[in-house]
Amino acid sequence: MKKPRLYLWLCGVNLLISAFTFGGGYVVVPMIKKYYVTQKHLFTEPELMEMAAIAQSSPGAIAINLSILAGKRAAGTMGVLISGVCSLIPPIIILSFVSQWYAAFSANPYLAAVLKGMQACVAAMMADLILNMYQAILKEKSALLCFLAPAAFIACFFLNVNVILILLVSSLLCLLTLFWKLRFGKEGPAA
Repeated sequence: MKKPRLYLWLCGVNLLISAFTFGGGYVVVPMIKKYYVTQKHLFTEPELMEMAAIAQSSPGAIAINLSILAGKRAAGTMGVLISGVCSLIPPIIILSFVSQWYAAFSANPYLAAVLKGMQACVAAMMADLILNMYQAILKEKSALLCFLAPAAFIACFFLNVNVILILLVSSLLCLLTLFWKLRFGKEGPAA
């Protein structure tokens, strides 16, 4: 794809994704997968999952971070600029519009019904994303990772363990496993 056409495509797709995805950063992942991975083949799904992890751990909004990373992968530095600016424009316009007429919006029963409907769509998209991410974990064939995902969910949802503690323990377990494999190989310590 020629550079000017790629830049125009990046501009359009980032404006579209940013304008029509509601519900937080992870809702953007299926949209980026649809356009960047499935339609244009600009990168692979495992690369997208890596970018999603980086976007989550970086400061700022996950959706903006992920758009910037996808733009970088697709078109380099110019892709970063285009994706960053174009993913910021719709929220700024929408929030400016809503803030002007907040009282009218908050009292409108039709708008409240639309927002309730969006909640259901966002929940379905998040469930789909979680299933896709867990399938990627299963493909790794790592007993530790297959254990950590449901254990982290149970610790957070049912036991109300702080997410930071869950992340620290999970990271420590992964680092210890990596150290063990590097030190002793896959078989374990030599007898």
